[in-house]
Amino acid sequence: MNLQDLDQNWIEQFEKPLVIAGPCSAESEKQVMEIAERMDRNYMQVFRAGIWKPRTKPGSFEGVGAIGLNWLKKVKDEFNMPIATEVANASHAKLALEFDVDYLWIGARSTVNPFTIQEIAESLRDTDKVILVKNPVNPDLDLWIGALERLVAQGIKKLGVIHRGFSSYNQSKYRNNPQWQIALELKDRFPNIPILGDPSHITGRRDLIAEVAQQAFNLEYNGLMVEVHNNPDGAWSDSKQQITPEALKDILVDIILRKKNDNSDDFSAQLNRYRGEIDELDNQLLGLLAARMDVAKKIGTLKKEHNVAIFQPDRWNVLKKLAIRNGERMGLSEDFLEHLLVSIHKESVELQNKIMEK
Repeated sequence: MNLQDLDQNWIEQFEKPLVIAGPCSAESEKQVMEIAERMDRNYMQVFRAGIWKPRTKPGSFEGVGAIGLNWLKKVKDEFNMPIATEVANASHAKLALEFDVDYLWIGARSTVNPFTIQEIAESLRDTDKVILVKNPVNPDLDLWIGALERLVAQGIKKLGVIHRGFSSYNQSKYRNNPQWQIALELKDRFPNIPILGDPSHITGRRDLIAEVAQQAFNLEYNGLMVEVHNNPDGAWSDSKQQITPEALKDILVDIILRKKNDNSDDFSAQLNRYRGEIDELDNQLLGLLAARMDVAKKIGTLKKEHNVAIFQPDRWNVLKKLAIRNGERMGLSEDFLEHLLVSIHKESVELQNKIMEK
């Protein structure tokens, strides 16, 4: 069986969009139980908590470990809630199955490594649990799809993906740049695979969670994974992106759900998706333009130090010809490129002139 043939009807059991919520990290049994008790099961159907936390630098809190699985199991027994946790390697996956965890997700740092994915897939062979795959940290759609294909090859039939955004060298208002067009391409190629948005990791900021959650539903996502905490500011990890269960409910109550595609709404649905792609690409363009202007400022400073004129006609002509030639290969008209390049060059010259006048 291949990925396109899978009938992912497991998502249809939920009358409302699936929302998986809980703390970034399980910190204590008391904390886990309090959060679960405060979650409104009409809006948050699955309880999540990080047990093992892959961190960027050593010395950071890396999770309570296997003891936290006992706390998750208690949530499942006392509140009759399905439970979810991240598995970063094969041993984590085996332990999660032993504790009857219902939803296992593979994190972005694991998805990027095919060897790790293969080991996890083999440890989960033929499981009937739902396995969710977060996008890799870098914007590589093939790695994301490859992870799903490795799971399918091991007889795993209940699959979904989580869009948590992509790491980027350039700064933006997001912790992880959403790059919606990558997730939408996966959605186009595999419309049968449910997709959840992860506004907590995309934004890294609690004040943007509502905005990104709505954007996900504008693009017909099947649900969300959101980090909630009983005391967000005191969280042991990722405190800035966590909210209270009550705050998440307020967001979900206000969410506007878009209609599913049908013949009459097909145009509007496609239009919303393409507009989402344009919004994301515009954000990327702005980030690149800002980075270019920063380099122009450095050049201005260098020219000032060496008493060199700002405008270099030979350099400008070479740059313009090269950009127009490359742009035309990409289907962009010479007239459009001429106007764009002149505007960019004008702004660069003005920035360098201000540096010269200081």
